[in-house]
Amino acid sequence: MTQRIAIILARGGSKRLPRKNIMPFGGRPMLAWSVAAALDSACFKRVLVSTDDEEIARAAIEAGAQVPFLRDQAADNQSPSSTATRVALEQAETYWNERYDVVAQLMANCPLRSADDIRAGVANFHDSGAPSQISAFKFGWMNPWWAVKLAPDGQPDWVFPEARQSRSQDLPALYCPTGALWLAHRDAFVGGENFYLPGHIFFPMDWTSAVDIDDAADLAMAEACLALRRRDAE
Repeated sequence: MTQRIAIILARGGSKRLPRKNIMPFGGRPMLAWSVAAALDSACFKRVLVSTDDEEIARAAIEAGAQVPFLRDQAADNQSPSSTATRVALEQAETYWNERYDVVAQLMANCPLRSADDIRAGVANFHDSGAPSQISAFKFGWMNPWWAVKLAPDGQPDWVFPEARQSRSQDLPALYCPTGALWLAHRDAFVGGENFYLPGHIFFPMDWTSAVDIDDAADLAMAEACLALRRRDAE
């Protein structure tokens, strides 16, 4: 049987939204949504919250996650998430004296990814044969093909000048990675630099499941999506 570990990253030093990983969201700490989704998916032997913060650790334990240790490296805002996950994986394997086949990275600031999203992502990864898989969403109401960079005087520099005169319906869909669910085979991940391994694939999910909350505007968007979900469930 494949042994998987879910590692939920939730450091304490967030800048744009201070303490965002445990701020109230939909009636519970934000990270509790990721913990619940991982547990309810029944895809993992362990659901570990990796944090450097005692208060976050307590909230994670209350939500049902395992937090037997604090992250002892890569807890600053400069360290890549893949590095933090690798540190947590090494700590987990040492602590429990276990070796996992697949590591999943879930960001605590993606609270709308559901257990169904996780099950679908894990199944797709299992069937794909790819070394790693990155969750993604399709750009919707905005058209990234018409993106520009603006000079101080307002002059546009077209990112995709070849698409400038095309109709939006004639342009192919574009996708953006999201921190909702990243998966990798353990050995490939440990031997590589990050989850973007040679041969990695993207796994599209609904954009409402994929919202990354980094600032106040993201938070407002996520709260609106949650309100719509709850309304539709009534």
